Amino acid sequence: MGRTSETWIDLNFYGHQLVFHDCGGKTLPERHNPVDRHAIPVPHFGVVMTPSSFDALAARLLGKVDWVLEPNIRFENTPGEQKTLFFRDPNDYALEFKSFADDRFIFEPFED
Repeated sequence: MGRTSETWIDLNFYGHQLVFHDCGGKTLPERHNPVDRHAIPVPHFGVVMTPSSFDALAARLLGKVDWVLEPNIRFENTPGEQKTLFFRDPNDYALEFKSFADDRFIFEPFED
């Protein structure tokens, strides 16, 4: 954990600063995008991790968060295969954590 006040907190987020503010319950309008048979919340913040870091995070979160999308494998047996999970931050914004089977395809287009 980093600096804090009554209304915000800084976290060391894998070497990056992630800041959460109390927004008084106000959030952006949310929509859902159909992706690989799931309703993915939009907007969301996404983090790409190594497979071992993803597995460790997923294990640490079990029983501690309400899942938007439980840890699973999406796009199995395709170039975009990835482990992914979604949950919400304290202001109800969607957070995604994922790990690709092959990092070469992180930003490559592929068919869903």
